[in-house]
Amino acid sequence: MKFPEPSLVVDHIHEPALEFAYGERSAHPKDGLFLYGPHGKGRKSHQIRVGVVGTTHGIAYFRSWARDIMRVVAVPPPGKGEKKDRLHLANFPGLEETFGIYFNPDEISTLSLELTDIERATRLANLNEAVDKVARLYIDRVRKHLKNEEQSVDVWVLVLPEIVYERCRPGSKRSGLSLEAGDFGRRKKARESLPLLAGIIDQSNENIFNDAPDFHRRIKAEFLTIAPTQLVRETTLAPHAFTNRAGYPLRRTQDAATLAWNLATGLYYKTQPKPPWRLSSVRPGVCYIGMVYKSLPNDPDGHACCAAQMFLNEGDGVVFRGANGPWKTGDREFHLKRDAAKSLLTLVLSTYTEMHGEPPKELFIHGQTYFNSEEWQAFCEAAPEGTNVVGVRIVTTLGETKLFRDGDYPVLRGTALLLDDNVAYLWTTGYVPQLDTYIGPETPNPLHITVMKSKNQRPSIRTVLEDIMGLTKINYNSCNFNDGLPVTVRFARMVGDVLTMGSAKGEERQPFKYYV
Repeated sequence: MKFPEPSLVVDHIHEPALEFAYGERSAHPKDGLFLYGPHGKGRKSHQIRVGVVGTTHGIAYFRSWARDIMRVVAVPPPGKGEKKDRLHLANFPGLEETFGIYFNPDEISTLSLELTDIERATRLANLNEAVDKVARLYIDRVRKHLKNEEQSVDVWVLVLPEIVYERCRPGSKRSGLSLEAGDFGRRKKARESLPLLAGIIDQSNENIFNDAPDFHRRIKAEFLTIAPTQLVRETTLAPHAFTNRAGYPLRRTQDAATLAWNLATGLYYKTQPKPPWRLSSVRPGVCYIGMVYKSLPNDPDGHACCAAQMFLNEGDGVVFRGANGPWKTGDREFHLKRDAAKSLLTLVLSTYTEMHGEPPKELFIHGQTYFNSEEWQAFCEAAPEGTNVVGVRIVTTLGETKLFRDGDYPVLRGTALLLDDNVAYLWTTGYVPQLDTYIGPETPNPLHITVMKSKNQRPSIRTVLEDIMGLTKINYNSCNFNDGLPVTVRFARMVGDVLTMGSAKGEERQPFKYYV
């Protein structure tokens, strides 16, 4: 008996266009910002209020960098073996010329810290305690400023000495470092369980064990109720101030123009009501949600935090905090109970309705796990009759599937291998003709996309792939042509990491810009 061979369709999803000022379009954020300016650009330049916290050297590095970005920052000349025309690089035209915002580097709010205090705190034997002490130096300095100063700050820039990066992350070995005794033993990682003595013994100082020993996450969690933040290392701002014996920088960083594009984009996004660009071809009434699950650190019941990231055609996002609970059902599987699923989606839908005056027509839920029948039924019940809910699973692959083509470069970004009407591989990284290059270390791996469930009519797989391609272009923490992951998945771990921190206190919903 002869069986017919399956015929797999190889398709190509065109590069999504972005919209900038005056409704003008471009596929590349740098081109659109240079030619037209940011989406929602005002008639006059807008002054932003910047606060900087760091050592005296760190503050000086930021001021020097800020003065540089007030004018053109050129890309470096091509190195040996590089193309003359490197289309993925671009001169930075200057902050005000590009974004229509400005600030005076000599008039920013500066809060200085002593390097000796930071260094001493990083030496505490218990890593949780060390991270807490270092974070408190920055946090308490800002909170004291807010009590004494009436003028608000739009964004806080925390300039970090290299020892903070090296010593204040989970798993920091701190080998060879002379550690000092603190309030807790070196190996202690969790609160003491003393139910019989609750209310008698003060255990408030053990709240540090409700947080993972991660400086970045701790800062983001604490500042959820203060203002957006930008964390940057001193070696990033001034690489040539930190050199080895041969006179070369200690670490390889982005060229000055690319760094200016990326940090300036973040400053604009975190200080303005609208993001610098938006998707130009998103269907009206469409809403995208990324589901986020993360196990709570040191939770005795093994509970997890659940949240949802909502993104609209404007590109900006809102993070919704769901209930903590026993959502973990396997090694990498998380599922909400009916009431929690319904409550979370109701919160998302009510916010969308507040913003647009009516519920969405289509609501796509992006997840990295499957949806079980209980939570899916709750999602459908929470959505109004006219809202179609669609569940999409997006999974990264690790090389088990490859696609090759003739030529010097790999497959084009946007290449899709359609397995059937609901399943496809999508290459969100690859050769980009507009840039005449592929930015990556090896043959790119695709995303595995599955349209799992739909409340009403199931959308075509091509529509789903087009949406995902668009969502790879709205990472406003940088100014890249694209990311490899849609924004609904790209920051899922980061959002979850912040929300699981015991110090992450705030509203049920918070602007996405606070998390990145």
